[in-house]
Amino acid sequence: MTHSAIPAPHRKYLNGASFVIAALALAPIVVQAQGFPIPGKTVRLVSGASAGSASDIIGRAVAEKLQAELGVSVVMENRTGAAGTIAAQNIVTSPPDGHSIFVYTAAHTVTPLISKVPYDALRDFAGVTPLAVVPNVMVVAADKGYKTVKDVIDAAKAKPGALNYASVGVGTATYMNAEKFRIATGISALHVPYKGSPEAITETVAGRVDYFFAPLVSALPMIKAGKLIALAVGTTKRSALLPDVPTLAEAGVPKSDYLFWIGMLVSSKTPRDVVQKINQATLKALQAPEVRERFIALGAEALPMSPEQFDALIREEMASNAEIIKAAGIKPE
Repeated sequence: MTHSAIPAPHRKYLNGASFVIAALALAPIVVQAQGFPIPGKTVRLVSGASAGSASDIIGRAVAEKLQAELGVSVVMENRTGAAGTIAAQNIVTSPPDGHSIFVYTAAHTVTPLISKVPYDALRDFAGVTPLAVVPNVMVVAADKGYKTVKDVIDAAKAKPGALNYASVGVGTATYMNAEKFRIATGISALHVPYKGSPEAITETVAGRVDYFFAPLVSALPMIKAGKLIALAVGTTKRSALLPDVPTLAEAGVPKSDYLFWIGMLVSSKTPRDVVQKINQATLKALQAPEVRERFIALGAEALPMSPEQFDALIREEMASNAEIIKAAGIKPE
């Protein structure tokens, strides 16, 4: 994939980061000035996702190179539960010195809209940079008889409410992509949440679920095995791992793509020069061949931005996601 895989409204944030990357290629980063990082103090990447998830894998791939860039130990720490709020709260309550970094997903801009959280997603956090975009893929069981996205839409309209779709929980990328699809097509379908992608994929393969907007990396083995059929990808450009699978727009459903990013944030109390140093070191890490290869294997694409660009993206997504949540009829808890 290239940056054209990113929805047009978000591409405006990329230009500045491109200049930063070009500058970084010409000069080394001096990251130990002004007290960061503190020699001998570990930098924690606190993940709100479980070990082995796409978010966790991407975070760990970057952590290895970030350690070399910063010159101190960098470790991933998984604090799962409560849709990322446990990890987020850990960041808010940790010293804002840059040694505690939140690694999470676009769910950061959704969870506060549907649940009461002990922090303000905009006021209490400062963006460092997104790390990558990971596509979802709309899959159905091979024996369901659906060959195209239109087949699913026609079946749903023929029997309103008869079809169901899986997700890994309200507010997740799997849910938001499915809801954007449902709203764009005007169909009625029952939402069936699961604990994680493995369970949702198992139920989809068994035919107990009609369709699932699955993380590509999770669904790919079953697609290759012929047990799942990939009908469309949830990005605006086809995936290199599934070059023959159309985008939702190509399948006749525009404005239903969903930008599922994985990114890094810190406490908003963190000094801006420290935020900038973490950003620069991370952008360097994202250029490493090993990181690029890991991303390709996941079907992911690096999404480097400046802190200011990432903050702007988060504000924009909070507003757009609020509209989706309202259209979906979800009442905040």
